Amino acid sequence: MNTATTNIISPRRLGIAFGLTAVVFRLGCLLTLSVVPHEKAVAFFNSLLHGVDIGPILRANIRLTEELLGIVSIFVLGWFAGAMIAGFYNLAARIGRG
Repeated sequence: MNTATTNIISPRRLGIAFGLTAVVFRLGCLLTLSVVPHEKAVAFFNSLLHGVDIGPILRANIRLTEELLGIVSIFVLGWFAGAMIAGFYNLAARIGRG
């Protein structure tokens, strides 16, 4: 195996992995809000955010179009984050070799 290519990460593939991971987390939040009572959901999400009270801003009734837009948006942001991480990693690997 060529050592010059083993340290390269595909920005497209890592972006897709990050994007899909973000979508899974978003769907997990959606599932949590749909099966858990509002008070329990607030307590759960507050514990994730280390004491930040999200009760006043947590909405349980979200329109389908709004949720679909959120899923697409979180995928795009996750893809962009993954692609940037891979790009920065590849750049640092290239600089380190030089």
